[in-house]
Amino acid sequence: MPLKFGTSKAIAIAFGVLTVSSIGGMFTMIILFKAQTQNITMTPPPTPSPTTLAPPPNMRLPKSLVPQKYEISLAVHLYTKIIEEGNGSNPNITTPNQTMIFTGNSTVHFQCAQRTMSIFLNSRNLNVSSPVVLNENTKRNIKVSGLQHYDDESDFLKIELMDALEAEGNYSLFLSFHGEVSDNLEALYLSRYTDGDKRIFIAATNLQPTDARKVFPCFDEPDMKAVFKLTIFHRRETIALGNAAPYERNIIDDEWQRTTFRETPKMSTYLFAFTVVDDSFKFVTSPESNTDRVEINTYARPEAIDAGHTDYARDIARKLLRFYESQFEMKYSMGKIDQLALPDLYPAAMENWGLITYQEGFLLYQEGVSSLLHKEDIATVIAHELAHQWFGNEVTMKWWNDLWLNEGIATYLSYSAVDSVEPTFNIVSPDALASSHPLSPPSKAINTTDDILGMFDSISYSKGAIVLRMLANHVGEVVFNKGLQNQYRGHKAVRNTDDIAGFMNPWITQSGYPVITINTTNGQVYQKQFLFNNTAIHKEAFITKNGEWILANIDCTGYYRVNYNPENWERLLAQLQTNRHSIPLLNRGQLIDDAFNLARAKLVNVTLALNSTLFLTNETTFLPWESAVRNLEYFILMFDRSEVYGPMQVSLLAIKLACSNGLPECVEMAKQKYAAWMESNNTNSIHPNLRSEIYCQAVAAGEKEEWEFAWDMYQTSSDTSEKEQLRRALSCTKKIWLLSRYLDYTLDPEKIRLMDVASTIYYIAQNSAGQALAWNFIRANWDYVSQGDGAMLIAGVTSRFSTEFELEELMRFQDYDLGGATRAVALAIEQTQVNIQWVKENKDDVLQWFEQKTSSVRQKEY
Repeated sequence: MPLKFGTSKAIAIAFGVLTVSSIGGMFTMIILFKAQTQNITMTPPPTPSPTTLAPPPNMRLPKSLVPQKYEISLAVHLYTKIIEEGNGSNPNITTPNQTMIFTGNSTVHFQCAQRTMSIFLNSRNLNVSSPVVLNENTKRNIKVSGLQHYDDESDFLKIELMDALEAEGNYSLFLSFHGEVSDNLEALYLSRYTDGDKRIFIAATNLQPTDARKVFPCFDEPDMKAVFKLTIFHRRETIALGNAAPYERNIIDDEWQRTTFRETPKMSTYLFAFTVVDDSFKFVTSPESNTDRVEINTYARPEAIDAGHTDYARDIARKLLRFYESQFEMKYSMGKIDQLALPDLYPAAMENWGLITYQEGFLLYQEGVSSLLHKEDIATVIAHELAHQWFGNEVTMKWWNDLWLNEGIATYLSYSAVDSVEPTFNIVSPDALASSHPLSPPSKAINTTDDILGMFDSISYSKGAIVLRMLANHVGEVVFNKGLQNQYRGHKAVRNTDDIAGFMNPWITQSGYPVITINTTNGQVYQKQFLFNNTAIHKEAFITKNGEWILANIDCTGYYRVNYNPENWERLLAQLQTNRHSIPLLNRGQLIDDAFNLARAKLVNVTLALNSTLFLTNETTFLPWESAVRNLEYFILMFDRSEVYGPMQVSLLAIKLACSNGLPECVEMAKQKYAAWMESNNTNSIHPNLRSEIYCQAVAAGEKEEWEFAWDMYQTSSDTSEKEQLRRALSCTKKIWLLSRYLDYTLDPEKIRLMDVASTIYYIAQNSAGQALAWNFIRANWDYVSQGDGAMLIAGVTSRFSTEFELEELMRFQDYDLGGATRAVALAIEQTQVNIQWVKENKDDVLQWFEQKTSSVRQKEY
């Protein structure tokens, strides 16, 4: 899966900068915190849950049994089409009555590696019965003495036997089970949409990381791979899709049919997938050449297919598949790839082998309506999921502590793949991010489902990709690609970090990354781990010529920051002003990023960081601008509730950095274009690449009428890109009562889909008028809103926390049942503590710097 909803946030911001000739979206934060909370009844902390016993120290299945093959039969009782009769929003009759039950049985064939009297599997939220154990060598049944489900985080299902299973023997276990289709975007879950007077329902699976056990009892660990043979019983007016191609479809009676699928390759349980969709769903097939062996089908709602919204995804998937097969000389091992656009899914996409599922917004593209950025997102997400068909599906990490091997490689490969098939996009590899855990922590540190969910973060994805980029630069692209080929061919079952050269071990087993300090006056180099409160640990000699500037880490191929003595910083900043092209593009952005982060770590003066942005008045490429936006955002978040913000705002306006900070020309243009749209009977002439910024500015400057127009357009639009831009724009209003209404809408899945709840609240929290509202709201409704991505919610709503009061509230928030967001809250507490200290130490310097710049600008004006 790709990294949450914001994988391309940095590129999105930069694109907005270029299209409106300003840095948009980051400088709207001008309402004081006290004003926000003046008329709000703050939510009290919850009653703490009773203390529970810690889970057993070992949540892992014993390795005494090795699964070989599953034979699974499932009956999905769901009706995919329900006709509503009556008028209005509350129809008085629906037919037929919906049912959420699924029933099934499974036979798992396994080999015994070590003599045992018990069979341990994983099972959760299933009613399991009728165990039958067969010795496949003797064809005799082994009596079962007990069936026990562990009521803890292990989700163990224990089958106790009368006789032992002997080492090297072959056995099978038959189980019957039944459960319910989920409404929470997990396991076997329900997705839905409306088509006229019909409500259309879809049953789909989303099993990563540990939800296969909620669909059938299984050995639910990534290294316990097996072959899957699936049979689905489903309603006559439906279509069943699975990992493998169907080889038999039979009509049973007037109501039921049966679809049997071919066997899959050996794969992990989290990749097992199937869907049952209404038979109105359509698909398009990618054109094939004489050399293409793989059938690629793209499924979506019929209206999307008919309008050609799947054409781009269909075509680029074929190009990307050819690229991967050619680049790495590795053929895709199955005969088909189905791409399925689902109305409801979290995350953005899932790499199920042979049946890749996507949120509609990451598969459907409408020419002339969707923005170029949206097109890039689609290409990048498809490239990411197709990369997983090799690295993740065929070659899999041994345990979830090595998730970076899956996600880091897929992220790295997706950028090179898109750059090859869509060179005009100028895709740039992701920037460096700070770390809070090693890429590969000890396996015993990742035990429970919450631990595993915590691994799906920017460290596994972005840091993983950056470290791999560094390795590729170190050994050369040819050698790196050959290494990937060798890993694929030699280790199809499981890949572990034991295979990685000593060069990589320090990068994957330690948190964070280094900062190298170069002193050009005495020739010394210092190295230490980059943290906000650390000390140097290493030095060596460094030779330089007097008076010349030095730049290290050319093209940012190394995963570290670089600091210099003040004289060299001055020379570099002067060079940026006079001859910036003598410094590589990536390094121009990196110099800004390093300067700001070094200032936050108290390694350089904060004014040096601010001075690093002054050359931007002549910069025309997006990367340095993006770096400045991202780092100045921190200053805005820290100071927009203080007296610093006044001169800061004037200065930013003066150098035309901030359309969304209130630049009159920009706001007036947005209001005019938006008003023309409102008056034009829904004829939208705003360029797709400008809509996001114009919508936001018009709603921010407008009243109830502008907001409700955007809401009406959001509800009626069928274009996923347009809906996303409108959903974000609705969060831009400065009217607290409208933001409060919008937050309430997130509790109604008919208004805001569950998969969009977390990002909607995140957007509102980025608005200074909405931050306190959002913080209050998520505490009052944590159980519901955290179902999508609680960690992302915490990061978004606490991003500007910098007061003792906010720190105290965060500390109390630890009493909640945080689940997979536990680590995010701990990080937010740590970051808030850093913010409090940083503001205290730098507030006066920042105020003085902006007052000086404001004064000089005003003098020039007069």
